[in-house]
Amino acid sequence: MLTEVAHGRANDEIAAALHLSPATVRTYVSRLLTELGPRDRAQLVVVAYRTGLVRP
Repeated sequence: MLTEVAHGRANDEIAAALHLSPATVRTYVSRLLTELGPRDRAQLVVVAYRTGLVRP
């Protein structure tokens, strides 16, 4: 999920790609924000790059 967010995909795009409902994706993204501590999606992208999950 974090990889999909880091690639700039919207919730609807992630839902379609992973065969989930958009509500489920929103829940997962919300949980990522809570667990990892960033304040928004942009900072989730920073986390993904800093941890090496995604490369430029």
